Amino acid sequence: MKLLILGGTGWLGGHVAASAVAAGHEITCVARHAPAPAGTTLVVADRDDDDDDALAPLGAQHWDAVVDVATHPGHVRRAVRDLASTADHYVYVSSVSAYASHGRIGADETEPVVEPLAADVMASLEDYGAAKAACEQAVLSAFGEDRSTIVRPGLIGGPGDRTGRTTYWPRRFAHPSGASGAVLVPDAPDLPTSVIDVRDLAAWLVHLASGVPGVFNAVGEPVPFADHLAAARAVAGGGESVLAPSQWLLDQGVAPWAGPRSLPLWLPDPEWSGMNSRSNARARAAGLVLRPLADTLADGAVAATATVLGAGLTDDEERELLAALDGR
Repeated sequence: MKLLILGGTGWLGGHVAASAVAAGHEITCVARHAPAPAGTTLVVADRDDDDDDALAPLGAQHWDAVVDVATHPGHVRRAVRDLASTADHYVYVSSVSAYASHGRIGADETEPVVEPLAADVMASLEDYGAAKAACEQAVLSAFGEDRSTIVRPGLIGGPGDRTGRTTYWPRRFAHPSGASGAVLVPDAPDLPTSVIDVRDLAAWLVHLASGVPGVFNAVGEPVPFADHLAAARAVAGGGESVLAPSQWLLDQGVAPWAGPRSLPLWLPDPEWSGMNSRSNARARAAGLVLRPLADTLADGAVAATATVLGAGLTDDEERELLAALDGR
């Protein structure tokens, strides 16, 4: 294939480009900055350009497929305008955040999405789901259902995850904050968790670019939180869980999911319990292959440079909370 990747120098886009090169395809990456993966051609362009024609020269060429990981609706609206007449297929990487509700266990791709964002620019993360929905709308309007693929990933993990959401637990079990080896974990054993490896997602996106249309949840196999922690502990080879009630953690100012002073993957609000338990049956039927969770956790943790990146507790915070829990 002659494949155009709008991006290709970031985390997921870089893996897509590398996977496509390994499969023998001809790859052009469009990004603001170098470097692009080896074996690709880099076109330096800024999709924020005021002149509104950053992709116009590429629209004069034929492309078997386009892969786009953009978030701002304006970027996608302009891309489909410039490429609809010369690209055979368009793969857009959206997000499960585009769904209007996250409470139902096992929900599939027929669930409604949020109202698409009217603006061209996502002004804040609160508009993330609406921005992704608007990008989906733009792709489908320009390319139609037969020439479009909409992929909605859940939590992505593996080498290069700098959010800390998938690397925190194996690294914390490997490096407890205290000599006792105690690791503070939420007492929520049945909470669904789900992680898709960036490498599996990238390889599958290249496969979809061959002209597989449809809307797909790109999510890992749902596993209970207790099983996820057991896999992380096995990867780490140590650490002992100390369970803390969810309400107690909230009272101590511990944030769910991500960010400073947080515990990753923990979502105590029932309205979010379905986010990590969406069905991947349609994606599997379309060729998605998933590696074992333990491999994703191990490889991601080895590649991570610190215990706390964008999520988790610092050593001092964990020691303070463990002491408070013990002294209740």
